[in-house]
Order: sequence, then C-alpha cells, then structure tokens
Amino acid sequence: MTAHDGGDTGLPASLETAWGLRPRPSKGPRPGLTLDRIVDAGIGVAAAEGIGAVSMGRVAKELGVSTMSLYRYVSAKDELYVLMEDAAMGPPPPTPAHVTGWRAGLEWWARAQREVFHRNLWLLRIPISSPPASPHSLEWMERGLAALADTGLDEGRKISVMMLVGGYVRNEATLMADLESAMTARGLTPADVMRRYERTVDALTGTDPARYPALRHLLDSGALGEPDDQPDTEFEFGLGCLLDGVAVLVGAGEGGVGCGLRTGSTGS
Repeated sequence: MTAHDGGDTGLPASLETAWGLRPRPSKGPRPGLTLDRIVDAGIGVAAAEGIGAVSMGRVAKELGVSTMSLYRYVSAKDELYVLMEDAAMGPPPPTPAHVTGWRAGLEWWARAQREVFHRNLWLLRIPISSPPASPHSLEWMERGLAALADTGLDEGRKISVMMLVGGYVRNEATLMADLESAMTARGLTPADVMRRYERTVDALTGTDPARYPALRHLLDSGALGEPDDQPDTEFEFGLGCLLDGVAVLVGAGEGGVGCGLRTGSTGS
C-alpha cells in the first residue's frame, strides 16, 4: 500500500504521509517547503534551544514562511513533535553478528537507544502522549520483540519486558542529562559535585549519627565522595540487574507468568 486507500490507521495526515500512505503535498504556498524541511527546522531549534523553544511560529520563522503555511503539512505542534522524534531516532542500526541470544540482543537494543538519547537530549523532554506509531518507533519496537522471540515469554510479557528496559534507559538518560546540565551551569566537575555532597551529608548527619547509621557507614567507607571513573558503570549495573530479573522470568517457563505482587506478601 503506497497511497492512502481509506484504511483507518487512526493517524493524522502527516504521519500517514511519513508512512507512505498518503501522497506528499506537491504544491504549497511556498516553493520548496516540504514536510521534511519543516521537521528538520524543528529539530534544529530543539537541538540549539531545547524542545520548549519549538513552536509552529518559530519553525516558520526559521524557514522564512508564514506560520499558516505550515498547517498544510502539519496540523499541530504535538504532531510536529512526533515527526521530529521519529526523524531523530532513525531506524535501529544493524544488529552486529556477534550479538546472539535474547540477553545480548536486549543489551544491544538498550545501549543503542541510550546513544540516540545522548545525541539528542531534547528528545527526553517531549511529553509521551500515546503509544509508538511512527515508522522508526515501530522499527525499534520490532527489533526489541525480535530479541525476545526465543524466550518462551508470551506476547504480553514481551511487551512488559520492553517497557521495563526502555523505561530504564529513558530514565537513566534523563537523570544524567539533568545532572550534566546542572554541573555545566555551575562550572563543576562530577568530582566537585560528589565531594560537596559528601561534606553536606556529613554535616547534616554528624550531629546525630545514631539516627543515621547507614549513612554514617556509607560516609566512613569513602564511597560517597568518589565518583566512578567510568561514566557508564551505573547504567551497566542497572541494566544487568534488570536483565538478571528477566532471566529468572524466562527460566521459569510457562510463558513468563510471575513478577506480580503476591497477596499478603510481607517482603521477606
């Protein structure tokens, strides 16, 4: 299907165009204005000034056209966000030949997404308002499901695992971006921040150490004030813990039942 045939995708016209389900507008109010140029201009603004600076008026100004001329291609700013996100994510890169098995596949999938976020930090500020439905987002979804194909998990559990891992990647990238932005604004290094934090916690807990025995033990160990030399250590630790849990689920068989709260659980 290469042109819109009346099938109900539930997508706005611009996304159907991105899928090739509608012909691209051939004649517009301004020669040379295209959906791709609009999306590229939006990405340029977001990369330079953040997603909050993106508006239909600002993108129109970047392109040297009237704001109303954009609405022939994109009906709203939120729709433009989706198209910008799809373009920035791009298709997942080819899976390397040495990546085999579900765990290695999910590790690769998670790291590849993290790299995209780190290259385009503005992506993390786009509100999530609906499940993925753009061309590249479904390609990433397909790749994640493919990694889980031989696990024996039922389809619902596969989606749950992908949401768990994908959510972890997004949260970690957001946290790191926020910390980096704050450090840059204050002219501090990670070592500076951690040493200052160590002194603050020491001052706040030192007057009543019996109230904070775990924190005092942490301070005494020296671990709090020493940032890891490897910036990916915490990410890899968290990802490994998540996948250890998925491995238990996979090993349990029966389609991956489990991982729910047990009624009356005491947490022991």
